[in-house]
Amino acid sequence: MNREILKAQIKRHEGEVLEIYKDSLGYLTFGVGHLVREDDPEFGQPEGTPVSQERVDEVYDHDFDKHVEETKHLVEDFDDLPEDIQHVLVNMMFNMGYNRLSKFKNMLKAVDSRDWEEMARQMEDSRWFGQVGRRSVELKEIVLSV
Repeated sequence: MNREILKAQIKRHEGEVLEIYKDSLGYLTFGVGHLVREDDPEFGQPEGTPVSQERVDEVYDHDFDKHVEETKHLVEDFDDLPEDIQHVLVNMMFNMGYNRLSKFKNMLKAVDSRDWEEMARQMEDSRWFGQVGRRSVELKEIVLSV
């Protein structure tokens, strides 16, 4: 897995904001899609509060590593998958989180059987696919190119 390429791809999909803002669901967020949590120093700060690039980078590095580990936990043979599939799965994990991605049972079965066309079909046959726009189309095309 090429961490730098994948981190750049996720940053492009998520965007990077150097202040606290409300995401599409109304949750306070900053940086690269980081939801403000109670244990964050930013907790309790109002929307519009600036956040330094250093802090955003620190949190993004931590969030990225956490999502890679969660993906490895969800997909047992993650390290044996083609790099592009690894990237798609981590990207989806970063976007949805463990609980939501773990519900993609048929897609995960397709990953286990290395059926990339079925994986792409299952990605497209989800609410997520319509909710995230170009991101889902791009990820599906990556899967179909493997």
